[in-house]
Amino acid sequence: MISYPTRAGKPGFVSYFMVLSTGMILTLLMVYTYRRAINSMEVQSAVQMRVDYGEREDAILRSIVALTPNRTIRAMQHNSAATTNAAQLTWKQIFSDALVQSNARNSLPENLRNTLNVANLRLSNTGDSTTALQLDSVFEEIPPPPANAKTPEIFMTSGTSAMTGYPPPLDSSSSTKAKDLLYPIISTNSAGSASTNDKTYGATAQTALNSASLNGNGTAGYGVPVNTYPVFNRLRYPQINFGYARPGDPFVAKRNWWAFSMNLAGHDAGLTRLANRKRDFVLSIYEIPSQLAISADSFMSLGRLESGEAWQNINIQGGIFAGRAIVEGETTLPALASRRSMTLSDDAVIGDPDQILTNTNNPFAPGVRESHQITTGEFFPVSLASESGRVAFVPINRGAEFFDRFHPNVVSEESGTLSPSTWNKYSVGALQCAMRLDITKVESATNKTVTEYKFSYFKGGVRKTDVISSKPATTGAKKNLPGGYLYAAAEDQTYDFGTAVVDVAYGLNGYWAYQTGVTGSVTFNNDRFGDPLVGTRKSGYFRPSYLFEKSELPSGKPCIAIYPQRLPALLASLNADPVNHATTPNNSLVVNVDYTNIGATYPLQQKIPCTDEIGQYGLILQECADLSAFTRGFSLVTNLRTYIGDDFNVVPGTPPTGYTPGGTYYPPASLFAPEKRYGVDVDPFAVSLGGQVGSLAKGDKVVSSDDDPSAVRPMDSKTMSGSALGANRITVNLRPITHPAELPPITMMNWLLVLEERRNEFIGN
Repeated sequence: MISYPTRAGKPGFVSYFMVLSTGMILTLLMVYTYRRAINSMEVQSAVQMRVDYGEREDAILRSIVALTPNRTIRAMQHNSAATTNAAQLTWKQIFSDALVQSNARNSLPENLRNTLNVANLRLSNTGDSTTALQLDSVFEEIPPPPANAKTPEIFMTSGTSAMTGYPPPLDSSSSTKAKDLLYPIISTNSAGSASTNDKTYGATAQTALNSASLNGNGTAGYGVPVNTYPVFNRLRYPQINFGYARPGDPFVAKRNWWAFSMNLAGHDAGLTRLANRKRDFVLSIYEIPSQLAISADSFMSLGRLESGEAWQNINIQGGIFAGRAIVEGETTLPALASRRSMTLSDDAVIGDPDQILTNTNNPFAPGVRESHQITTGEFFPVSLASESGRVAFVPINRGAEFFDRFHPNVVSEESGTLSPSTWNKYSVGALQCAMRLDITKVESATNKTVTEYKFSYFKGGVRKTDVISSKPATTGAKKNLPGGYLYAAAEDQTYDFGTAVVDVAYGLNGYWAYQTGVTGSVTFNNDRFGDPLVGTRKSGYFRPSYLFEKSELPSGKPCIAIYPQRLPALLASLNADPVNHATTPNNSLVVNVDYTNIGATYPLQQKIPCTDEIGQYGLILQECADLSAFTRGFSLVTNLRTYIGDDFNVVPGTPPTGYTPGGTYYPPASLFAPEKRYGVDVDPFAVSLGGQVGSLAKGDKVVSSDDDPSAVRPMDSKTMSGSALGANRITVNLRPITHPAELPPITMMNWLLVLEERRNEFIGN
């Protein structure tokens, strides 16, 4: 028998209270940890959704910037007011298309889902929006309209109303103001003119133009008197990276703007339980007349002539703009902006010479811009339009159409437009000119000598056209004496016209003999004129000479000579509106060939590039040194090769009211021609240029070499015979326009679209 010992002691026990308490504590800790994890996930989800909404909103805003200029142009084109066309141009359609293009309604596009090729694909994102009716809850005008006034349409808050904390308003007719709420409307008259009351600066805008800018930095504005400059005024350049001008600096423009409120998350709050604030935005279209020292929308080469010579006597102030640009050799430029790309030589200097920006120090490398701005405190002088996400720069460039109002794409009349300004008249300089001189008839199919012109101008605000024969009767032919002629002397008497250039007539009772371009003493007798009416005592008459006449170069090339200095006296003799008329100044002239008629006695279409073929004419510009009488400026547009045979605009004028820049003031003038040459009788030894230089050439050729001949070379100059001037014979002093008084009647136009958020903390409202 075996026995086992037992341990002496008290029996054990279990405390149910302690077990339950410990279990409860652990359970609570687990629940707390779970809830913290759930809350963290909710916060992360909300943050991710806000990031997602932010990215979607940014995509929508970029799409609006991309869509708006196209729809704005279409609103100015023929028959845009037709119901089916107008429906595609509304702000509602722009916003709807922006949602589609940015794919803002769905987390995963249908085409991408199909590309994944996943069987039984299920989406767990319950926040996807699917209905277009949600537009009204995403976009809203500022301030929101009363509930009973809300319609299914989407309105924009038009910049034609004064609103605290917003840009200066524009005055408009009631019709334009109503359209501006529904469509993007641009309406502008010729530079310096306000013949209609559509979208111009008025008295309400004056205070805002002179006060602090939109970002509320407290500094004074740059506005000039709106009663003198109602169309284009001095504004502050916006705070963007595209350097057409330096941010905050004055530039000449007109700002069309619209405001709207956007909340992409609001209509899905029931699904996402995410509260997101509304964001207010201002969409602006700045109309900017070309004002930089050098401008070209095409590929432009800077630093060398086509011959390969480096620039020598070239002084450039302010910025340069090009569609594409190449800077060659040891070239120093103040600033360079491009829409698409630029190539800099290793020796090129842009901006401060101490901050050399070349291909070896890539100006677009990360951090270069920021380092430059921090170390120098200056705006970065090299910029691309793509560097600003909600910005678009649109040069209005019609190319060869700009010079020719008979071009097939221009000649047809536009009607039924939403905008008061039609696209052709807005963008084609030849259609904007007050006066027109057309070559309408020639001798024959084999002899292209001009026999008839049509000259039109404004008289009492109404266009009047004179038909002028280049072969006036010399003897015996009956012809009524044209308007504007005044009595000079009886037969056999002499009249001294001094230095004045006049046309004279000799005869009676409808029988006249003519001579044009006469100066000095004239004896009205049969010896000089022949006898237009035998056996009758006659008289002599005169009038200021027309501003044009037939001419030719020493090579025999047929030309038409234009004499701008004769214009004021001629208009006075015709009782026409003067060159400085308040609303219809006759201060711009287009010279074209009317080739729309076909036949033996009609002229041929003019070619661009210009040629010396038979039937291709030239234009000679003379008597143009003193344009001081043109207090509102002078512009010439032609599709003919232009030969500058005299000094042009070298006599200072009296600065207009409100003109503040220092220095000598010259009347604003512009010449637009497909090709210019210097000299008429002989080739000049040298040329000197001042002001601004631009090009309407089209094309965006990729650079293949430094001396690619297809590039626009703004400093190249040719003589009358076509030979190129050497770099040492070209002197250039260019500077930007800084005041609207410096704008000529006809300019090239650009649009700058800027979409910026309006933040109360920045503007105090």
